[in-house]
Amino acid sequence: MNIKLALSAGCAALLVATAPLLAHHSFAAEYDSSKPIDMHGKAVKMDWVNPHSHLTFEVTTPDGKTEMWGAETPPPNLLYRAGWRQNMIKGGEELTIHGFLAKDGTNLMWASSVDFADGRHITLNSGPEPQPGRGGGKQ
Repeated sequence: MNIKLALSAGCAALLVATAPLLAHHSFAAEYDSSKPIDMHGKAVKMDWVNPHSHLTFEVTTPDGKTEMWGAETPPPNLLYRAGWRQNMIKGGEELTIHGFLAKDGTNLMWASSVDFADGRHITLNSGPEPQPGRGGGKQ
């Protein structure tokens, strides 16, 4: 009886420990590296959450309509190590987000860098201080 109980407890512990891995996905599973995109819009909010942080922004289309977009980023600890800070992106701020489109065709992208209206540019490889903007991005 003790062996069955120990085996059941071990299986339950393994299931609980691996559950977060099932929720995590790879870049290649969600995003298309052959479809780079630069999107210009106004920041709505930045959620610093695990397993991936999310930037929500509003884009005005050429016909004048607005669309909500999401940009996924690495988790908070990787953003912080790359020089990002929680208070860097403020609601209503004009941004250009550089990254790759989602494979499923939704208004979702992977963000690899962000240009700010004041000329700052921050990437996933930046140091603690934002870099000057790279400019020339197109939507």
